[in-house]
Amino acid sequence: MKRVGLLTGGGDCPGLNAVIRAVSKSLLQDHYKVIGFEDGFLGLIENRYRSLSWDAVSGILQQGGTILGSSNKANPFHHPTQKDDATIYTDCSDQTIQNASDLGLEAVVCIGGDGTMTIAKQLMEKGLSVIGVPKTIDNDLYGTDITFGYDTAVSIATEAIDRIHTTASSHHRVMLIEIMGRYAGWLTLGAGLAGGADIILIPEIEYNVDVIAERVLERSRRGRRFSIVAVSEGAKAKGDDFTVQRVVEDSPDKLRLGGISIKLCSEIEDVTGLEARATILGHLQRGGTPSAFDRILATRYGVAAAELVRQQQFGDMVALQGNSITSVAIEEIGGRTRTVDPDHQLIRAATATGVSMGI
Repeated sequence: MKRVGLLTGGGDCPGLNAVIRAVSKSLLQDHYKVIGFEDGFLGLIENRYRSLSWDAVSGILQQGGTILGSSNKANPFHHPTQKDDATIYTDCSDQTIQNASDLGLEAVVCIGGDGTMTIAKQLMEKGLSVIGVPKTIDNDLYGTDITFGYDTAVSIATEAIDRIHTTASSHHRVMLIEIMGRYAGWLTLGAGLAGGADIILIPEIEYNVDVIAERVLERSRRGRRFSIVAVSEGAKAKGDDFTVQRVVEDSPDKLRLGGISIKLCSEIEDVTGLEARATILGHLQRGGTPSAFDRILATRYGVAAAELVRQQQFGDMVALQGNSITSVAIEEIGGRTRTVDPDHQLIRAATATGVSMGI
């Protein structure tokens, strides 16, 4: 019986369980044994896993999160261990590959975003057969038009903007909604457009506070006594740096961004004299039941990943290009970010309908 491993790396995301279900059920019907590693690459490092039987993956399609657990810190090439009350980092990649070999795995299906694909690429270069499945609510993974999880997160952020609209209107306030997106603004752009935001600020376009203030005042003079500002956590003023909430030393991406909405809120109040409030959505955007679109996309990705296993087409990540599922080489993906082109059709749609991008 052939064996295949599976793990979910990085942050949790709606649709992960749908992929686990699709990969497992598709391969189980062809008499494969599917092994799920717990807590992402940490399970592969520590050799912690469970068998994914038909019953184990039934009834999980609609569940958010991941039944296997995940970790956005685990990295086989930079694994923290304690020695004499100090934390040292060691390269456990050889042991990781040996663990997979001892289990007789034909391949490991890695479900995740840029960080996961970067590690998968490095393990592949050391001899591990891998297949990638693109996941991130930020929709910033290179090589695919859409990652699963994005549609659900956009819907959640849009609903939040809808709800904040009523408070903004009632109290005549400027309301800032901070949305996830460190280096790419897809989530904020999508939610801002769908939620009818008056101003949308994304990392790819550095904003001018004076321009934002003038837009808010202009709306007020026209009798629109409130404004909605959708702002990415990675947005920044021209010439400024990111707003960093804290630094996590044992994480591959050490900077934890957050608080730009609070900073900008004070600046808007100072310049305009209008009352402003900030709401940070945070991990609310990651949770809950995946949308129908994400359930279907995740299932298509999972089935396609299983087919790559059968064809022994290792080293590829499944992807959506146009309306078709295809695959791209993982070596072309790791370490690259899919950002919003300032001339993108969504940007043009926003500005054509009177939305300010802060410039």
